[in-house]
Amino acid sequence: MTSPNPLPDEASAYLADPRRELLELDIEGGRGPAPFRWLTRFMEHLIAAILVALIVSVSANVIGRSLLNRSLPWADELARMLFIWLIFIGAAAAFARYEHIAVDFLVRRLQPRAAYVLYLLQHLIIATLMGIMVWGGYLVMSRSTGRTAILGVPWNLINVSLVLCSLFIVAVALWRAWQCLRLIRNPDIDQPQAGD
Repeated sequence: MTSPNPLPDEASAYLADPRRELLELDIEGGRGPAPFRWLTRFMEHLIAAILVALIVSVSANVIGRSLLNRSLPWADELARMLFIWLIFIGAAAAFARYEHIAVDFLVRRLQPRAAYVLYLLQHLIIATLMGIMVWGGYLVMSRSTGRTAILGVPWNLINVSLVLCSLFIVAVALWRAWQCLRLIRNPDIDQPQAGD
């Protein structure tokens, strides 16, 4: 017995949502606000640099333990700080590229206007939650005066990663919400204009 809807062979048919493409930043193609595209590109380069520094730090500690028979405490502390920055910058860059995991079973089956209403709701919730994180991060930073134990790095230098990356996600989410409003009013728009 054959199924009524044969499945396409290409995996891209399962991954690409043509409605969502109108909400995506196209870093290479120049679609979306230029500051978002530049910041995303910068974050991706920063992620690569932090990853290299993290590998060097952890490797130095492993070599210190193996060859010198002693641990390098500064390497552990540095690795923790770099990992925190890596997590938040990675989350922001992935959000800008629309690469976070999502269940889109429902939105793919909705009519265009209904799908954009769902996307609008999604991005307003994301902006609200990230706004709460910005506020919480600000409160933590305003009360934190300490430094790390070994390297003496101010804790606020680590905490600011949460605030900066959450602000970026709020801005992108609000831009996408605005695009959703445009598409709800006119779901036949083929492409958002460059810089929108």
